[in-house]
Amino acid sequence: MMAAVAELPGLNATDRCDRCGAQAYVRVELAGGAELLFCAHHAREHEDKLREVAVSIHDETGRLGSEPPVAANPEV
Repeated sequence: MMAAVAELPGLNATDRCDRCGAQAYVRVELAGGAELLFCAHHAREHEDKLREVAVSIHDETGRLGSEPPVAANPEV
């Protein structure tokens, strides 16, 4: 028998670090379906322990190095 696995949505600006409230870039799924969200700083700080207890880790910290989109300025 195969279990259905729901694809989790990507993280967005409303997702907040459970440790400090900053924007979350890492989602850690735990056994039983619970999840934790972390900013890049706290995910790095607790990485070793998180890897021990995580079922899966969704890491979007690569987005931090990309340039944000620039809105067109109609006055220019």
